[in-house]
Formats: sequence, C-alpha cells, structure tokens
Amino acid sequence: MELFQQLGPWGWLLGGVALFIGEMLIPGTFLVWFGLGAAMTGALLLLFPALAWQAQWIIFAVLSVSSVFVWRRYRSRHPETSDHPILNQRGRNYVGRRFTLASPIVDGVGKLHVDDTSWKISGANLPAGSHVKVVGVEGTMLKVEAIEDTP
Repeated sequence: MELFQQLGPWGWLLGGVALFIGEMLIPGTFLVWFGLGAAMTGALLLLFPALAWQAQWIIFAVLSVSSVFVWRRYRSRHPETSDHPILNQRGRNYVGRRFTLASPIVDGVGKLHVDDTSWKISGANLPAGSHVKVVGVEGTMLKVEAIEDTP
C-alpha cells in the first residue's frame, strides 16, 4: 500500500490508462469501467490528496460499479440505431420476394432454395412449381403465401 501513497493520483491515472489500453487489446467492454473508475479516483485524489488508501479503494470500487449502471441505464434509454437494421437478419431480407417452389409444401412445411441457401418454409400445402411470396419470418423459417400467376 506504500506504493499507492508514493504514486498518489498519478498511480491511479496511469492504472486507468493501462486498463483503457487493456480494453483495446482485449475487447469485451469490461476493463473500460475499471479504467474509468481508476481515472476518476486519480482525479479526486488530485483534489483531495489526503485521502487514505482505504478510502481510495472504496471510491474506486464504487465509481467502477456505478459507471456500469449509468451506462446500462443510458443505453436502455438511448438504443443504438443503424442505417442497416436487418443486416444480420437474412430472412427478413427475403420478405416481399417471390419464388417458385422446386419441391411441394406438405403438411404446412417445405423447403425453398433462395440464392445459395435452402430455407425451411411454412404455408398452405402447394405443389412443386407453385409461385409463392415470402410474407414473414419466424426464427429460421420463412412464411410463404401462394400468389396468382400473372401473364
């Protein structure tokens, strides 16, 4: 503990920087909160240099844990938006597209070949060669409806 008394606020600030660097090397968003707690503890120690080492560790722990809760609350109120909201939801990309069945839908279940992938589909019983439209996605299954052939 003598080391912390010798380094003072700079020890906490350097520890915070080391934790931020560790977060960049091992991403996972867990070291950043400890780094933030250490940096804020160092800043407080600059203002109040007479803080005992026990108080410093308590402040560090409280600031680290509370920063996680503050961030989680902020993210729940301000969810992340994307210009590609269905990027990782391939099935939703097919909603509205029309296909021809290579195999029949039997007992409400069938298969549909889309591009280079085979999808399970659900819908009314239809023979092979029928034209269908994807109307929804349920998990990894596409929901289809029959469409009229247009000349």
